[in-house]
Amino acid sequence: MFVVTLKFSASTARASALMEGHNAWIKQGFDDGIFLLAGSLLPRAGGAVLAHNTSRTDLEMRLQQDPFVAEGVVSADIFEIAPGRTDDRLAFLRG
Repeated sequence: MFVVTLKFSASTARASALMEGHNAWIKQGFDDGIFLLAGSLLPRAGGAVLAHNTSRTDLEMRLQQDPFVAEGVVSADIFEIAPGRTDDRLAFLRG
């Protein structure tokens, strides 16, 4: 499982022009069964994605397809988590 943070860079002014493509990228991640959660980092710091059912290499390639990443609007950091204990509602994450 991965937590990805997408932190705004100095190029945030370009975000509005790329928002449609970024939202399509997020939708594709959910449609592909990779993204479990996507949302904003508050206050207005960027975004975050919870991903599973993928490898780090494939996730890195997927991130390069995000217009925000490709155009330098955000920088992406990936944190890999090996779930050891979860609430029963998240048991599917234990693998």
